[in-house]
Amino acid sequence: MATATIEFVEVGPRDGLQNEREVVSTADKIELITRSIAAGARRIEVTSFVNPNRVPQMADAEAVCAALPVRPDVTFIGLVMNGRGADRAIETGRINQLGAVAVATDKFAIANQGQTSDESVEAAKAIIAKARAAGLTGQATIGASFGCPFEGEVSEARVVEMAQRLAEAGPVEVALADTIGVADPAHVTRLVTAVRAAIDPLPVRVHFHNTRGTGLANVWAAVAAGARVVDAALGGLGGCPFAPGAAGNVSSEDVVYMLERAHIATGMDLDQLIAGSAWLSDIIGRKLPGMVAQAPRFPQASAAKDV
Repeated sequence: MATATIEFVEVGPRDGLQNEREVVSTADKIELITRSIAAGARRIEVTSFVNPNRVPQMADAEAVCAALPVRPDVTFIGLVMNGRGADRAIETGRINQLGAVAVATDKFAIANQGQTSDESVEAAKAIIAKARAAGLTGQATIGASFGCPFEGEVSEARVVEMAQRLAEAGPVEVALADTIGVADPAHVTRLVTAVRAAIDPLPVRVHFHNTRGTGLANVWAAVAAGARVVDAALGGLGGCPFAPGAAGNVSSEDVVYMLERAHIATGMDLDQLIAGSAWLSDIIGRKLPGMVAQAPRFPQASAAKDV
């Protein structure tokens, strides 16, 4: 029986697909979203409203929204970088939550969204305000919280200060994103603890990439330090087009297996995730990075009956 609970956010339809070279069809994106809902996901990052010339995989944002299933129990999240993107998301009438991004360093903020780090904070706050004015909710993510592909180490104090400023805008949470997968569990413990203290009672959300194989360890450290929301992508797909060397997100099925085995409830169905990962592997045309879907099911049904 689970003794603790986290909120699970499936980011595969956006962050999982955005770095893929071959464009995934709108119909397959909707199938991915539908499968995620069937597996238990109640918050899903479905698309991003960005310049299609910069991120071609997200060029069908409005078409994806138009085809979303009617599910009042599911929060559909649209990632936006500026006011125009926010307006596009709101105009669909199908997005429930705007995801805003601030970046911890100037060089990455300029590469990612054409503004300085401080400007990205103000832009994120404006997006959250726009969401609230439209009757939606907003979330805020601090990109490169644990390290930058251009500037290297990132000051923990800087991330805490950004989190405090973002919290002033009234988001549902503040997320710490390890955009390039450089975090280690000790760093995660320190930063989650510090940001929790700085923004309480707002929750801390975490977003990890498994670039250097530390993703699951970082999820564990974050949850142990009090993070209440965890992002993951089916199959472990993902990466950032503007962050050199960024690899896939932590895999949904791997995260769910680890946490559920430790009696931390995620609300997700592991068998459905494994089946979804196999389906997505066929769509993408290659084996996906997630490990649990490649391993024998444990415990096996027959073994469980014998116990």
